[in-house]
Amino acid sequence: MGILLTGATGYIGSSVLSGLLAAGYEVTALVRTAEKAAQLEGSGATALVGDAGDAELVRRLAVESEGVIHTASARDVDPVFVPAVLDTLAGRDDRFVHTGGIWSFGDNAAITEDSPIAPVALTAWRAPNERLIREASAVNSVVIAPAAVYGHGSGLARLLVDAPRGSGVAPAIRLIGDGAQHWTSVHVDDLAMLYLLAFESASQHDYVIGASGVNPTVRELGEAVAQAAGVVGGVEAETVEASRERLGAGLADALLLDQQASGAHARETFGWKPTAPTLIEELLHGSYAPQPRASLHH
Repeated sequence: MGILLTGATGYIGSSVLSGLLAAGYEVTALVRTAEKAAQLEGSGATALVGDAGDAELVRRLAVESEGVIHTASARDVDPVFVPAVLDTLAGRDDRFVHTGGIWSFGDNAAITEDSPIAPVALTAWRAPNERLIREASAVNSVVIAPAAVYGHGSGLARLLVDAPRGSGVAPAIRLIGDGAQHWTSVHVDDLAMLYLLAFESASQHDYVIGASGVNPTVRELGEAVAQAAGVVGGVEAETVEASRERLGAGLADALLLDQQASGAHARETFGWKPTAPTLIEELLHGSYAPQPRASLHH
């Protein structure tokens, strides 16, 4: 059945699927609904409808697989999925690639793989599952912690592109907090290449930060949005309390983290070379920028 992939219709997983298929891999995509399976029709992957939280199903599929890539990491899934995969792949050479998250490191201006875990409440559930993986020495595994993922007009950047602008004489893009915090970033297609390289690596038991090394401030991102959209008032800060009320306390607290990372370990270990445009370039001229209206000729 080839590689077992979860989250194949999601933001990260769909890009990972494209990369795997382009590299010639056979992929079985575990999806939750017939509608999601229909989305994969014609992709070249085999869609299988089932629940990643069904331990018996996960064990059976992992037994039949040539490795597992889990991009559908979730609070209600991982406590079942992770132990089932670890039990099944123990003692085999087949690779297990698991998805972590950069918010697990809290405020940190120089995040590395050895940085202490200090998660915000929104992602605190990740730590026990990742600890299981890192302690399972009999499993050929790697955990990838993606930075803030962007590209193809989606991801967290939409929160700035679609932010409130007010209705006054000089409307302004509303920032998240005062905008001084850095977001460490990675394009979804560069990230997908990292998943492929990590899967193909023979190295045992690794943990890598998936970050491009570009760490703009939220204010810089907001200013790019304002410039691209011609918002005459530029940007305006909001209080932490206002951000929490607007976005919800859990998400706001995560987006207010000040984080920077280089992704050096991923480059050195897997030969990864991010090549996509930066998030600011994407906001100014790429997939997030307003599209000019086609002119009508009569």
